[in-house]
Amino acid sequence: MGFVFLLFLSLFVSFSGAEISGKVGVNYGQLGNNLPSPSRSVELIKSLNAKRVKIYDANPDILKALKHTDIQVSIMVPNQLIVNISANQTLADDWVRSNVVAFYPDTMIRYLLVGNEIISSTDTQTWDNLVPAMRKISSSLKAHGIRKVKVGTPSAMDVLQSSFPPSNGTFRSDISGRVMKPMLQFLNRTKSFFFLDVYPYFPWSSDPVNIKLDYALLQATNTTYTDPGSGLTYTNMFDQMVDAVIFAMNRLGYPDIRVFIAETGWPNGGDYDQIGCNIYNAATYNRNVVKKFTSIPPVGTPARPGRVLPSFIFSLYNENQKPGPGTERHFGLLYPNALEVYGIDLTGKTPESEFKPLPEPTNNEPYKGKIWCMVAKGANKSDVGSALSYACSQGNKTCDPIQPGGKCHKPDSLVWHASYAFSSYWSQFKKAGGTCYFNGLASQTIKDPSYGSCKFPGVTL
Repeated sequence: MGFVFLLFLSLFVSFSGAEISGKVGVNYGQLGNNLPSPSRSVELIKSLNAKRVKIYDANPDILKALKHTDIQVSIMVPNQLIVNISANQTLADDWVRSNVVAFYPDTMIRYLLVGNEIISSTDTQTWDNLVPAMRKISSSLKAHGIRKVKVGTPSAMDVLQSSFPPSNGTFRSDISGRVMKPMLQFLNRTKSFFFLDVYPYFPWSSDPVNIKLDYALLQATNTTYTDPGSGLTYTNMFDQMVDAVIFAMNRLGYPDIRVFIAETGWPNGGDYDQIGCNIYNAATYNRNVVKKFTSIPPVGTPARPGRVLPSFIFSLYNENQKPGPGTERHFGLLYPNALEVYGIDLTGKTPESEFKPLPEPTNNEPYKGKIWCMVAKGANKSDVGSALSYACSQGNKTCDPIQPGGKCHKPDSLVWHASYAFSSYWSQFKKAGGTCYFNGLASQTIKDPSYGSCKFPGVTL
């Protein structure tokens, strides 16, 4: 009798621990021209001990590769289909039949996200169609007898009009009644999650003087912040950001909707004009946040202590075709050649001492000096020609010095002329949002390419 009781107790504790502990997944982006195959990627996902994976579409090759694994899967309706699906139940049914029913339940699809960061765009038509599309997809799942799949949509922190202090968290006035209230009503009715993308890197990097780095990396020892409105004390930026959204939901009358961290991470590299993007910080943040997510018992956040935060780390790979600043292409846990950028275990069980030493951070202070924008090694020549034409077409005499007879015409080569054009364009338009990217054809350098009377324009930081 005693033995049976102890066995039951042991099983109960084991089961309860599995239920209340957080499961950490990984975001599997595909914006790279050098990434491993889906089948190889699934093996790599397993090697990281990821319990979930989120993809940004419903790629059939990936869904096939995930069949008969114990990995929970999140798929996504592309942004461009939302308007049509919102007005057409038949289209929603067809999409669910092709992208869910065709793989379920052999592939453990558990989350179906409608679009990605829709409210961060300026496409107000899609805003208005987002919740109707979520309803149509949910109805279709029910019609097919699929009840284990939760429907939601990921939101970035820019859905908030106010986020500081956290107790002042408020949704933007242009979306609060128009989008957020009906969305929260849907999530509450279907017992789904508010999927949230949380990146402490961005508020820290925009204000590294007033926000301490260790506070953003979840390893503060002496830095705390007490919210004057709630009296809650914070020890890290992540909790502040999540609680600001929780208070915003409370304000609209929805205090109990669960939060799911759809993306979080820290860049392991970037451009010279970006601070704090390095392997040391990325490993530190991700290891710390994984420990938080997998803590038993759960720690939650100050506004919701003891609550599980299911999560996905961004991202599986460094993706070389992601547009935008260099950090966008450096969030991976792995390089495209499948080697790890740094050691990490998404169960949170591996002690820090078992990981290899991390390289010391080199850019935790702002870079001071001049930077130039040049054609990247290995760039496709025909694409470079198109990018050169684009840069020169922007006016402001961007390319006058490389015209015949100009000071920088020689050497008369495509790569040389494009490098000048890229630098000239970037130096003139950076403040207006221009980047040194050119669809992956350009990279930054701190080596001055100027020679003789040819002076390359650069950006001074």
